[in-house]
Amino acid sequence: MKEHRGHHPHGRGRRSWGGFVQALAGLGSAMEGDEHTGHRRRRRFGAGELQVLMLSLIEDAPLHGYAMIEAIEARTGGAYAPSPGVVYPTLTLLADMELAEERADGTRKLYAITAKGKAHLDARRDELNALLERLDAAGQANTRADAAPVWRAMMNLGSVLKGRMWDRGADRDAMLEAARIIDEAAQKIERL
Repeated sequence: MKEHRGHHPHGRGRRSWGGFVQALAGLGSAMEGDEHTGHRRRRRFGAGELQVLMLSLIEDAPLHGYAMIEAIEARTGGAYAPSPGVVYPTLTLLADMELAEERADGTRKLYAITAKGKAHLDARRDELNALLERLDAAGQANTRADAAPVWRAMMNLGSVLKGRMWDRGADRDAMLEAARIIDEAAQKIERL
């Protein structure tokens, strides 16, 4: 599909997505997660940024890991939520580094910041503030564009393609039909 620049022929569409795409581009280059670009894994957070963000979340009160996931998702307006496979190993690392401590809360664990964690967070406050600005920008752009349904649909398409086309080794005819359907959808979206 050919990339268009400037105004959309119908006077709407592309330009309204500019801020959203730009904010997510900055967010995407700064966050660690489960997204893939081609066959290369794309990092979502820079080195240590997720640790600093998670320490900031427990700075005022202990939280469960799932509550941290929800807080990050809320801050980005639904544009990004780290997976448990990223969050829980990071929490374990923070505990191993004595920057956070685990506390029993029934069958679940709460995580609280330690004095060493507070000092670490204070030393990286400028980095945290820059990261929070990027998260807020992505959240504002996502809220303005109300793109959550589009992102959900894109993730769904990617999952179906991976499962049906690549993992199960679809035959040539199925691949060509999938390409035709995607091209047709792209053309319809382009005309919006």
